[in-house]
Amino acid sequence: MSEIRFFVSPDGSDDWPGTADRPFATPKAAQKAVRAATATMTGDVIVSLTTGVYRLDEPLSFADTEGDSGSSGFRVIYQARDYGTADQANVELSGGREITGWSTGDDGVWTASIGDLSPRRLTVDGKPAARAARADGLPGIVTKTATGYVTDSIEPQSWPDPSGLEFVYPGVYPWSEARLAVASISGDASSTTITMTQPAFDNAKSLYDAKWYGAGGDGAWDGLAAPSTLENNVAFLTEPGTFAVRRTDTGDHVLHYRPRPGEKINETSVVAPVLETLISGQGVHDLVLRGFTFTDATWSGPDRTGGYLHYHGNARYERGDFQKIDLGADVGYVHVPSEPVQLPANVNLTSVSRISLEGNHFTRLGAGGLLIEDATDVGIRANVFDEISGSGIAVHTSTRVAVEDNLVHHIGTEYRGSPAVLVVESAETSVAHNEIHDAPHNGIVITGGERAKGTQVISNLVERSMGKLMDGGGIYLSAPQGSSFAGGALVRGNVIRDVLTSYNFGLYADYGAAWITVVGNIVHRADTPIVLQVGPPMENVAFIGNFWDALPDGYDTPPETVTVAGNTVLPKESFDEAVRADPAGADILARAGRRGLER
Repeated sequence: MSEIRFFVSPDGSDDWPGTADRPFATPKAAQKAVRAATATMTGDVIVSLTTGVYRLDEPLSFADTEGDSGSSGFRVIYQARDYGTADQANVELSGGREITGWSTGDDGVWTASIGDLSPRRLTVDGKPAARAARADGLPGIVTKTATGYVTDSIEPQSWPDPSGLEFVYPGVYPWSEARLAVASISGDASSTTITMTQPAFDNAKSLYDAKWYGAGGDGAWDGLAAPSTLENNVAFLTEPGTFAVRRTDTGDHVLHYRPRPGEKINETSVVAPVLETLISGQGVHDLVLRGFTFTDATWSGPDRTGGYLHYHGNARYERGDFQKIDLGADVGYVHVPSEPVQLPANVNLTSVSRISLEGNHFTRLGAGGLLIEDATDVGIRANVFDEISGSGIAVHTSTRVAVEDNLVHHIGTEYRGSPAVLVVESAETSVAHNEIHDAPHNGIVITGGERAKGTQVISNLVERSMGKLMDGGGIYLSAPQGSSFAGGALVRGNVIRDVLTSYNFGLYADYGAAWITVVGNIVHRADTPIVLQVGPPMENVAFIGNFWDALPDGYDTPPETVTVAGNTVLPKESFDEAVRADPAGADILARAGRRGLER
């Protein structure tokens, strides 16, 4: 058996043979060489990339039909050079383009022509920059109309390029945040009319049609009554480190950026994301990607459709009808998409098997970070996910996927209903020893269904979840997770701290959850540790041997097939000391989070 090795360096040439002393210049050239070698493998084929930023002109796509898979029991490995050693190369695979040709105005704002680009994210000297925003909504007295809004303020008439404006509606449902584009602004000396983009605005009115009764209320609810935040207009460009795109002239957009202290024009690196996919895989197997930084990719979905009509998790409305969900005469009703569409990811692998993603960094990405779909035997281990517009990791309809020892934080920066880790209708999936913090909604979501069985959520550390939206938890499970306790979901040894917004649950079994064992977990500083009454009701769920700082409502009268036993309530004020003093609690704390780290 003999390995085949290829090397890539920014100082190389694609006309060279890809040896250590004469490396290729691009991953694409190395991939071409790999494809020529995989048919007769007698050992692993290893591609090592030297330190540098590799700007991709097109996605790096792997397909079994193109010869990208390992064979004969061997693997194709793409890695940072000297992976796993102190000398490991710092390799960035970027979908961005550096913006040059800056000029500056009297107000200190930099401007540059960017052609037809409309970036929703920006990277300045390696740090994310935020879109310019007005955080206090529309000025004046605002009234919603059939086509948008009317306000008695004339200020919006002075905002240039109104068609670039995007309105944000946090809590349009308590667990949802919508984004809608403005079509035009007009008015006179006494009022302003804002017309929203269609059909997105009409679709939003249908999706977010709801009634909430309770506490004697009349059921009135209008999440679209007025936007809370307005984004992307040069009139809002007041804070350092923010940007806006003016799109007045088709194909000749102008990027406006207000620099941070110390940043100098034409000396500061500014990168706009261009590619929507960095890495894709179709049917490929026996492939390893390790040691890379995947960065500066975008997603133009909201610009194409006139908004982001979020429903729950990664699901949004984009097509089809709306389904009315009756929550009961005393509760109200909501609407959901009949054909929900899932948020894409900038790295996505479909119908793959025996794939490993290890030690990578997913950052400054405009969709989700990583999507695994219809896959088998995939390892997602020891990666970092941060500064991502959507979710960190999503696993759909797959079998035997291991999501282990990852760090996921500051995700959902733009699509705030996105969970840090999402598992949808997958079998025998392990979500274990991950650390999750600073998520705007749920930390870990496990959605059941016909294919779901045998999922294990083990020894994760989830802190500061539910940072923006309500009605979720540190760990959230919905629908049946199999057909028996033996083949159902196991949630064990997790530590959940600081579930932030109101109306939340540390461990949330919701919407007909069934066949779930919740044993030996710790919940501290949530509204309530668990909920026992949900609609549709949970069945065959067991809460055993957990530690929490409050007694859940209905603890002594749970639903008929729900077991609540052997749990320990410790005082909130001295919870940390008390749980450490308990041998079982101390063991849970010691095991939660990423393994192999000094603590």
